Amino acid sequence: MSAKAISEQTGKEFLYKYICTSAAVQNRFRYATVTTETEWDRLTQEHPWLLTERLVVKPDQLIKRRGKLGLVGIDLDLQGVREWLKARHMKETTVGKAKGVLKNFLIEPFVPHTQEEEFYVCIYATREGDHVLFHHEGGVEVGDVDAKAQRLMVAVDDKLSEDQVTEQLLTHVPEDKKEVLASFIVGLFNLYEDLYFTYLEINPLVVNQDGGVFVLDMAAKIDATADYICKAKWGDVEFPPPFGREAYPEEAYIADLDAKSGASLKLTLLNPRGRIWTMVAGGGASVVYSDTICDLGGVDELANYGEYSGAPSEQQTYDYAKTILSLMTREKHPEGKVLIIGGSIANFTNVAATFKGIVRAIKDYQGPLKENEVTIFVRRGGPNYQEGLRVMGEVGKTTGIPIHVFGTETHMTAIVGMALGHREIPNQPPMDAHTANFLLNASNSAMTPATTRTASFSEPRTSNDITPAKKSTRLPITSDQKQTKAIVWGMQTRAVQGMLDFDYVCSRDEPSVAAMVYPFTGDHKQKFYWGHKEILLPVYKNMADAMKKHTEVDVLISFASLRSAFDSTMEAMQYSQIHTIAIIAEGIPEAQTRRMIKMADEKGVTIIGPATVGGIKPGCFKIGNTGGMLDNILASKLYRPGSVAYVSRSGGMSNELNNIISRTTDGVYEGVAIGGDRYPGSTFMDHVLRYQDTPGIQMIVVLGEIGGTEEYKICQGIREGRITKPVVCWCIGTCATMFASEVQFGHAGACANQASETAVAKNQALRDAGAYVPKSFDELGDVIKTVYDELVANGTIIPAQEVPPPTVPMDYSWARELGLIRKPASFMTSICDERGQELIYAGMPITEVFKEEMGLGGVLGLLWFQRRLPRYACQFIEMCLMVTADHGPAVSGAHNTIVCARAGKDLISSLTSGLLTIGDRFGGALDAAAKQFSKAFDSGMLPMEFVNKMKKDGKLIMGIGHRVKSINNPDMRVQILKDFVKQHFTSTQLLDYALDVEKITTSKKPNLILNVDGFIGVAFVDLLRTCGGFTRDEADEFVEIGALNGIFVLGRSMGFIGHYLDQKRLKQGLYRHPWDDISYVLPEHMSM
Repeated sequence: MSAKAISEQTGKEFLYKYICTSAAVQNRFRYATVTTETEWDRLTQEHPWLLTERLVVKPDQLIKRRGKLGLVGIDLDLQGVREWLKARHMKETTVGKAKGVLKNFLIEPFVPHTQEEEFYVCIYATREGDHVLFHHEGGVEVGDVDAKAQRLMVAVDDKLSEDQVTEQLLTHVPEDKKEVLASFIVGLFNLYEDLYFTYLEINPLVVNQDGGVFVLDMAAKIDATADYICKAKWGDVEFPPPFGREAYPEEAYIADLDAKSGASLKLTLLNPRGRIWTMVAGGGASVVYSDTICDLGGVDELANYGEYSGAPSEQQTYDYAKTILSLMTREKHPEGKVLIIGGSIANFTNVAATFKGIVRAIKDYQGPLKENEVTIFVRRGGPNYQEGLRVMGEVGKTTGIPIHVFGTETHMTAIVGMALGHREIPNQPPMDAHTANFLLNASNSAMTPATTRTASFSEPRTSNDITPAKKSTRLPITSDQKQTKAIVWGMQTRAVQGMLDFDYVCSRDEPSVAAMVYPFTGDHKQKFYWGHKEILLPVYKNMADAMKKHTEVDVLISFASLRSAFDSTMEAMQYSQIHTIAIIAEGIPEAQTRRMIKMADEKGVTIIGPATVGGIKPGCFKIGNTGGMLDNILASKLYRPGSVAYVSRSGGMSNELNNIISRTTDGVYEGVAIGGDRYPGSTFMDHVLRYQDTPGIQMIVVLGEIGGTEEYKICQGIREGRITKPVVCWCIGTCATMFASEVQFGHAGACANQASETAVAKNQALRDAGAYVPKSFDELGDVIKTVYDELVANGTIIPAQEVPPPTVPMDYSWARELGLIRKPASFMTSICDERGQELIYAGMPITEVFKEEMGLGGVLGLLWFQRRLPRYACQFIEMCLMVTADHGPAVSGAHNTIVCARAGKDLISSLTSGLLTIGDRFGGALDAAAKQFSKAFDSGMLPMEFVNKMKKDGKLIMGIGHRVKSINNPDMRVQILKDFVKQHFTSTQLLDYALDVEKITTSKKPNLILNVDGFIGVAFVDLLRTCGGFTRDEADEFVEIGALNGIFVLGRSMGFIGHYLDQKRLKQGLYRHPWDDISYVLPEHMSM
């Protein structure tokens, strides 16, 4: 949603802070808020004027016409305010159809004034510009301002002047107030633009005899999508819920998830005690499901409205699903509950991946779901949906929860009738072909009209173009020669490959994508498939280079983010070769969209979007991910043109229309999703008129929705005879009129600001004008089929024999995703998995690692030993790393590191130089000591026998001996470790054996002590054998494969890095060994 209402306090705070006007705005920041947590003593300390002035008090909860409802206390002292609040605070009140509790109030100074000093001013946005309304009589009795007020429209990018205001708005205002009002209104308009307001109303605005301006009552909406632009001025804005609906923490949680995600996640709680819950994929589909529930009498039991779309990850879907499951299982319902997991046919969302998140949530809540007698109905289509449905069906069987699963063979909203008991639940629903079925059955007898084979709706413009449109409505396809070429902005390789596969099955001679633009890399080539063959497409850093080298391109498909879409689109329109731009991004600020539309009108460019999946011309061209994957392209027969053209706002619903039309008619001729924003770049009427003038199109389908008035232009076109082809139309959002409070649906533009913008009103108007309007979305397919059958019967449409398309091989990655192929892996790993939402160490999520405070030793246990080790073991590992971290610059490893660092080498090279010295003679004795002592101990040798045997064999005992330390000068590192091990280890048999050996060796020479390497080696064997996490064989295997030396390598790396940084910090020059430390000797034969 873009336009969101803000509280009166927030609106006034913005005004007082940022308005720039010569008018004397009074009472700036003089307001106090009262909530359930208000302490009156503190309130009067913060606002001492409350004790001395007459006051006004009113609720600040988005309630309209408070004065007429008796919800404004006027000219009261503080005691009077408290008494007024006592009668109303936390009391339930009915406003229209909405019942709510009055919780938040605003107290302001009372402004004595006369009726003649009250004025009305309002600014609101439309597609063409911003309208300023002014009436010289404001206040409670202002009446119908639309009929009374003076109005002025400021076109997009134009400025408002005081002269314009005076001449066009202030004609009935006394002369002495005109200058003040003109300055204030201009300042208000500039504030409205700068802070991205979409609606701003002040009633009354008071100007007293002294020229002081007082903003008494104010209502406002701002464009929430402009947060990234206005954050510095807005701060953290709170958007209160409409009166009659509580603000739930779960809604805030989902809103926070949505803000942090590239996907769309929405949740509105309507009736938390209701028995009907929904979890719907897609902004348009979510409205359709709510409509159907309400149509079937479920409005009072509908618990929530919400949607998830835009390819959310498994984790995001899990978080969303568990929130809904948590809410719906808090309170039992005598009739049990139903959960409708619905959706249209996805264009690019991997259904199986999102369903995995939902399945996880169902498993986590299986107990509460059973207790609450929840039945689940699932219907979905799109990439990998069969696997998703299979997984969903399996979880129903394993948990015992009744889950009924349906795919694209079932009408989208049929599950609603099943859930509400209006439709029988089939035992074994028919299933469509697998996602992997990229080949059509050659025996398929579907017919397609011969008249559509060569028709084109977007051939080059000629002088006899009869479309009376304000601008060209040329779209990106030339179906005769199939020559349309596009540039794709953004590194969207999957979407581009989908376009190329579509081109191939449509038998195009060349790919429709000529190049890509991606500003974040240099110019290069990107590999794609053209059928079986690999091809390279150029990728440019600059749009100018791409345009210059590909002059045949006339379409730009922009996958730019919402932050960069405006700039890239405005740049693209500077090139006259571009006739069509598709903007995929959702969440572009409306002010920027209107500026793009204005330039597009001036340049004769058609914009599809923003917030769209694009459009498709079967047999010729498709935009991005439109139409979904190739299996859906084939199933919906989008590889060749049919006779039906459609236009929709929703991208997901456009794919559902592809499905419906392919099942009820000979197929789609063309389909466009204009986008869900309030101001789409091209309108319903633009496309309907073009369809009317295209010979190959025989009937038109329009899927409108609540909000805006564009559908009324279709009514006018039908009545005036401009549109003569059959039009089947349905506006979604009929449920909105049944809700007690306003609900903002998934699309930014899906909100009715007046009665004429409701879906119910528009459906009736279309029906009255002569369009074919079903009773509900459930019947849309039936009506389309009826109209089509009539056209076939009267000879308007002549079906033609189906021609199968060429085959396209499936991508390896997708075939693997579907489980259709297997291939030996090049690598195997069992310690870490980074593929999911969260990094996993040996089966343990990284969040759990930190939650359990496992530390470095715990992480090492997971990654090296694949075990969660006891706490004392983790501490011992960390102690080993600490004591082995460094042993001065003289040892060979540190010396090498220092020499490398002083030679100007980088950190990695210097560290590697030091590490390469580690071996049996330096630092590598841990493994060898562990092996020698273990072998001797396990074979039953006495310590003396072991010492004697090693001496007899002429071998050193690894881990015994030190250059400096001795029995009389013990190594404190060893002593620290020994104290810890003796205190915490359950058994130290091998360590005790090694200490007995030490007694023998030190009796011969005092420096033949058990050194730190030997101690760690033998102690680690004791740890592995006795901590309870390993079998004896596993413990011995870790010693054998060299795990213990890793302790020294990891620990000493810290010291080596320290030496490197030390040398760099000290700025030491190239090292050269001194001559006097080198003994130069001649070969023996020369010295003789």
